[in-house]
Amino acid sequence: MSRLIIISNRLPFSISKQKGEFVYTESVGGVATGISSLVEPKERLWFGWPGIPDDRLKSEDQLQLTSELNTRGCHPVFLSNKHIRDFYSGFSNRTIWPLFHYFSEFTVFDENHWKSYQTVNQLFCDEVVKQAAEDDIIWVHDYQLMLLPQMLRQRLPRAEIGFFLHIPFPSFELLRNLPWRDEILNGILGADLIGFHEYDYVRHFLSSVYRICGIEHQLSKLVIENRHIQVDAFPMGINYEKYANSREDPVIQKEIEQFKDNGTKIILSVDRLDYTKGILRRLEAYDWLLTNYPGYREKVSLVMVAVPSRTKVEQYALLREDIEKIVGRINGAYGTIDWTPVSYMYRSLPFEKISALYNKADVALITPLRDGMNLVAKEFVATQNQKAEQGILVLSEMAGAACELSEAIVINPYDKGAIVNAIKEALEMPQEERLRRNLLMQSRISRYTVSRWANDFIHSLEGVKRTQDDLATKPFTELFQQEVIKSYTNSDERLILLDYDGTLVSFAKLPEQAKPDNEILTLLESLCSNSKNDVVIISGRDKENLSEWLGHLPLNLVAEHGAFYRLKNEPWKTAVQSDGEWKDMIRPILELSVDRTPGSFIEEKRYALVWHFRRSEPDLAKLRTQELKDTLLMMAANLNIGVFEGNKIIEVKPISINKGQAVQLWLDKKDWPFIFCFGDDYTDEDMFSALPESAISCKIGAGPSKAKFRFGSPNELRDFLGELISR
Repeated sequence: MSRLIIISNRLPFSISKQKGEFVYTESVGGVATGISSLVEPKERLWFGWPGIPDDRLKSEDQLQLTSELNTRGCHPVFLSNKHIRDFYSGFSNRTIWPLFHYFSEFTVFDENHWKSYQTVNQLFCDEVVKQAAEDDIIWVHDYQLMLLPQMLRQRLPRAEIGFFLHIPFPSFELLRNLPWRDEILNGILGADLIGFHEYDYVRHFLSSVYRICGIEHQLSKLVIENRHIQVDAFPMGINYEKYANSREDPVIQKEIEQFKDNGTKIILSVDRLDYTKGILRRLEAYDWLLTNYPGYREKVSLVMVAVPSRTKVEQYALLREDIEKIVGRINGAYGTIDWTPVSYMYRSLPFEKISALYNKADVALITPLRDGMNLVAKEFVATQNQKAEQGILVLSEMAGAACELSEAIVINPYDKGAIVNAIKEALEMPQEERLRRNLLMQSRISRYTVSRWANDFIHSLEGVKRTQDDLATKPFTELFQQEVIKSYTNSDERLILLDYDGTLVSFAKLPEQAKPDNEILTLLESLCSNSKNDVVIISGRDKENLSEWLGHLPLNLVAEHGAFYRLKNEPWKTAVQSDGEWKDMIRPILELSVDRTPGSFIEEKRYALVWHFRRSEPDLAKLRTQELKDTLLMMAANLNIGVFEGNKIIEVKPISINKGQAVQLWLDKKDWPFIFCFGDDYTDEDMFSALPESAISCKIGAGPSKAKFRFGSPNELRDFLGELISR
């Protein structure tokens, strides 16, 4: 039975050593809560750093820690002080964190940090592989381990691997600044399912994969080396009931009662102390509120909780100084003996105290400059469930949670005036309106909880794997090759069907680059010289090219996907009757696309028009492709033509022209004891579908196919044909 293997930078425990004994404190984070709520699989193993540098652990300590963690369903990955400095504080938090949060001015590109990041990801991989099996489900978490999915894929090629990024994924324009962008993207693409908190991050990721790696997607699905990959948004939730019912807890009730009810309204700010959270701008906006609207003085108080974070990183230490300076200035300028404008706490608060603040606050002011999700916003909304006096949420549009909490007062966190106006609106909002907004948000977040998030991800991962299995074509193994060669040798009549571009030769941008070389000509001559073989080249090329390149050989030729055919050394014949009038209607549309898409061009065949965009700017070409397809498809039904998207092309031709119809000319001749068919793209799928069940069909390259088997490249096919001929 498969297990669930969870991998994150840290284990779901805080571990310390006190008086020679290890002390374990369970994490209350969202990931740990979500994993614990999963129904299947029941057996789980969590890998992560235990939080203590291995420099401070003796070998017996490591053995003890490993043993104790195993009893808790965990396994440690030990890291040294140097790893923590260069991998965690360095690359993870001085490179990836600021860059992915759009703070390029704080981003450091250090080769040593990058090498450490690679090393630590490999350490995680080595530890996991010692324990994991290929039928396990592996779920990798977050930005510290973006290389790990591909490393695991290389070692466990059949494993189900999911990856979830808990921070934003940046736009291509930012990611392109990263010297190691290719390695990061390829690392993530080792996963079968790639998850983000919201669709904007999905869009940025797919754009980067397309522009940097050259891999296109269809409806957020990618195909890499015959493996289907799904990219999707899974907005992480909270333990809704825990917060919604918090007011009923006697401990929390007691905490709430400790607040002095002096009529002052509470504006609550809760964040990790991080430059991405917009804390300074929030304080400046509050200062501006008190300056320009003095009527709020002694009527409101800002309660600010700043949880310590990355204290050894310079920007965080400087940020703390700036925050404390401005807090001091505001309190000094406006405070009285009876009223403190800002109550500032630089510490983490336990659940009971933070829940009491959620319940007591009139306004939650959450204005990050960029945030993957922000669960604090959801927690605050959930606690309003039992309150007679509802609080209201002011939320940055840059937080991932803004997509789900649209009834909050959503603002631009860079607009100080907008924050001030939002605070005023929130403070003055009638209770009926607060209740209406909160009920709508609560209805939404109560359904998509952290439990639902975790279960949805695992079920989606299993679904992706089922799709992979359903669409998989078998590799053309050496053992099967020997069986095919034996069948070939024992057959007196053989039909061999070969596509040209992408099958016999690698796809070329220009026709002159696709000319057959001596190796191909020799292979084809040898195949044709055997009287038992009937060889057919079925190509999208025009008949002029095929005649020039292959016309001297005693083989059959099919041009333009079946529009023309030529039996051995006979004249060309046409397989269709078409007056071509439809071209006069379609050509101006394609010409407009050429004019608007630099680098594209039109290829005109006798019975087809092809728009090529291989040399065009990728994003522009993608936009124009969709526009062109939409326009052409509206016209296609009335003109009895088909619109087909291929490898960097859009082809328009009569629907009666396809390779499936073309091969029927040979299939109808006789019951062939041996049929071998090779192709590489969408045009060859009609050919594969037309074959009898006994035929051996083989796709060249990656992608879903109706073919039974697969070769990796034209070179592999050439090698096999060479061996076939030698028998």
